[in-house]
Amino acid sequence: MITVPKYLALAMITLIITSSSFATKSDETSEAMKLTPNIETGKKIYELCATCHNDNGWGKEDGSFPVIAGQHRSVIIKQLADIRARNRENPTMFPFTGDDVLGGPQGIEDVAEYIAQLPINPDHGKGASKDFEKGKKLFDKKCSACHGKEGQGNAEAFFPKIQGQHYAYVVRQLKWIRDGLRKNANPAMLTLIKDMDDKTLETIADYVSQLKTSATKAE
Repeated sequence: MITVPKYLALAMITLIITSSSFATKSDETSEAMKLTPNIETGKKIYELCATCHNDNGWGKEDGSFPVIAGQHRSVIIKQLADIRARNRENPTMFPFTGDDVLGGPQGIEDVAEYIAQLPINPDHGKGASKDFEKGKKLFDKKCSACHGKEGQGNAEAFFPKIQGQHYAYVVRQLKWIRDGLRKNANPAMLTLIKDMDDKTLETIADYVSQLKTSATKAE
């Protein structure tokens, strides 16, 4: 009979419990997507979100907090579930995504639906538009296949809407994805931008920030 040291056994038990908890939360995306939203409950939950993202969901122009108003419901659900499962490192969001705030898949679904129907920011933070044509060529070649020609995203594929997003936020996320700081980034996107320098990423973000926003409701 093999004897396992007590400290190792405890570590293994902790790992199993933790892994099980993370797996449960990572499955919340598919669970939440099947539910019927209660927009009034979502509105109540959002009151806490507004602390950073503002009542209108427009975040801050300096990119410290992104525009989330009008984002695809599916994208919001996935990002919340990923943060809860620690598949996306965002310590600022951890206290706002716990069970005591969201409850679980139903709460995620409710607040995602509320955010998705908020009017899109018509005057988000934009870049200096220094090299618009180069940015357009890069975007069309590297980004439009997933995010769409107008940056409208793809709700079914969980590709976010990026039109109307603050320039500074887009720049930071591109650099974090390239540098491996966004664990939940799409591997295909990492492949596309991993060899890009800061200036190239800034040029793409600049172009994205100039895209016209759609008045249509997110899916």
